[in-house]
Amino acid sequence: MNRILGKTRAEGPGLRTALWVQGCTIRCPGCFNPHLWSNRGGTPRDPGDLARELINLAEINGVEGITLLGGEPFDQALPLAAVAQRVRATGLSIMTFTGYELETLREWSATRSDIKALLASTDLLVDGPYRAGSPDHARPWAGSANQSFHALSQRYETLLDGLEGIPDRLEVHVRADGSIAVNGWADDETLDLLLEDLGRRQR
Repeated sequence: MNRILGKTRAEGPGLRTALWVQGCTIRCPGCFNPHLWSNRGGTPRDPGDLARELINLAEINGVEGITLLGGEPFDQALPLAAVAQRVRATGLSIMTFTGYELETLREWSATRSDIKALLASTDLLVDGPYRAGSPDHARPWAGSANQSFHALSQRYETLLDGLEGIPDRLEVHVRADGSIAVNGWADDETLDLLLEDLGRRQR
């Protein structure tokens, strides 16, 4: 695990809790989170403890579901499936982002019970590698136009018909220690404009 954001409107439908995992073997050029590629830098967590923390945060913040991002969630399918199953059993939804394509994951799931379990516990999947040369300006949450949305349960089936009417969001969180965390999606030019004045103040 890399980090948890207790509530966000930038990482999927409705108000959600987001979990970023550490480690990715896909490593798309231009990735928004290259610091999550390495397996180093994360915090190992027991799936049961992590599920309880996410459920507790969801209850406190009144969210409708959990979003799994990375890094690459399907590189850690076994523990994340255990987390997703416990979370989903409480009535919360699961949205998962992956750089793999759904067709590939389904092929693997024929012999990989961990991948089959994580797919089975995901309500909404965004799949496909990030392509920096094809940014998606029409749909929310997706980074590039090649990526696809898949309703793997009935929960978000109707959502897919109206994706282009949902605005993209970018959130900036300033922590008590003064550090800044950005989540959501924006192109480099927008980020530069947003962050250009956030340097150290001079007296």
